[in-house]
Amino acid sequence: MKTIINGKRYDTETATKIARWHNGYGCTDFNWCEETLYRTPKGVWFLHGEGGALSGYSESYGNCRGGGSAIQPMSDQEAKEWLEKNEKTEALEAHFADQIQDA
Repeated sequence: MKTIINGKRYDTETATKIARWHNGYGCTDFNWCEETLYRTPKGVWFLHGEGGALSGYSESYGNCRGGGSAIQPMSDQEAKEWLEKNEKTEALEAHFADQIQDA
């Protein structure tokens, strides 16, 4: 998927996939949702999400709702928080090692 937001191009084909999260539902379920965190060659983070009619990515089609997708730019802090929330330890250690300390 490719989109331009505030004059910047975000493209899942040219960015590096960092981590993926899936809610466990099958892709034909209305609740299905999947998110993938990417980083552009210039180091900018973004989230590509897609999901079914009852997900946060649903889109309106007249009086109905259907599945949809979106790209959301993220700050370094937002990307780090997304990785923590989704328990992506390897990616956290690879990209935010300088911000992690032993307990």
